[in-house]
Amino acid sequence: MRGLPVLVMASLLLCNTPMHAQTVFRDDEILDDDRPEAWAMNYFAAASLMTAFGESPALAPGRWSLALEAGHIPRLDAPQRQVGFNGFKGEDLNRSPVFGRWRLMLGLPGGWIAELGHTPPLAIDGVRPRDLVALALGRRLVDRDRFTLSARVFGQHGSASGDITCPGELAGVDDSQRNPYGCQAPSDDRIDLNYYGADLTSGWNSGAWRWHAGLGAMRSETQVQVDALTFDVRDRSRLVADDVLPFVTLGVHRELGAHWSMGMEVLHVPLTVRRNADAGREHDALTSLRVQLRYRGAR
Repeated sequence: MRGLPVLVMASLLLCNTPMHAQTVFRDDEILDDDRPEAWAMNYFAAASLMTAFGESPALAPGRWSLALEAGHIPRLDAPQRQVGFNGFKGEDLNRSPVFGRWRLMLGLPGGWIAELGHTPPLAIDGVRPRDLVALALGRRLVDRDRFTLSARVFGQHGSASGDITCPGELAGVDDSQRNPYGCQAPSDDRIDLNYYGADLTSGWNSGAWRWHAGLGAMRSETQVQVDALTFDVRDRSRLVADDVLPFVTLGVHRELGAHWSMGMEVLHVPLTVRRNADAGREHDALTSLRVQLRYRGAR
C-alpha cells in the first residue's frame, strides 16, 4: 500500500540487480488522511474500537464483570480493496468477518469503572492479532431514575499481522495476470491499530430493555510495516496515517437473570476517501453490528 513512485523505483532496481540477489527497498510515507491506504487503515482501526457498549455499570469497589463481544467487519467490494499504490493495486483485505475481544470491568472508589480488553492471538485466514490490548476509565455523571449519562476515556495499543500485500496463494505463481507484482513468498505485513479517545453515553429504560446512545471521537495512530518479497526485491516500506475520527453508537441490552445480560449495538464511524485524484472526496463509512454477552460477579 504505497505510492505509484515506489513501483517505478522497484522496477528500476530490478533492471540493475541480478535475479539471484535480493535488494531491500524501503520508502516510508506519512499519508494524507484521504489517501486510499489511510482510509483502509482507519477502517480496520475503527472496526477494533472498544466502545462503551452502554452506560458505565454500577459496580461497587472491588466488584467486577466479564464480557465477550464480537463486531461484524463488513466485506469490502473490489473498488474498496483498490488501496495499494494510492488506489492502483488491489489488496487482500477480506480476511475476517468479525473482530472480537474479552473485556473485564472493575469497580473503583468514587464510582469509577476501569476496563481492560484483550483480543486473543487467534489466526483467522492468516491474520493474527499481536498484543492487542485496550484500556478505559469512566464513570456515571448523571444517574436519575430511568436516565443516566456516562463518560469515558479509552485507548488501544497493539497490532495484527498477515500476508496482505502478497497473499500466500499467489506466492511463486508464474502467471503475470494472477501475480502481476511477482510475489515470491507470503508477505509478513503488520498494521499497528493504536488509538485513544473519549466518549459520552446516555442510557434509559424502556420496560425490560435498557437502551443506550453514544457519541465520541478517537485519535487513530495507525501504521503499516510491509515485509514482502517481489521480483527478488524485499519491500520494507512503512506507511503512517494519523486522523481524528468521530463515531456514534446506538444499542440495547437486557438482563438475563441475576448475573447475565446480553446486548447489541450499531457502531457508525464516518470516513472519507479520495479514490480518484481528479475527483473530490467521497464518504465511505464503517457501520458495524456488535453483540456482547456479559457476566456480573456477585454483588
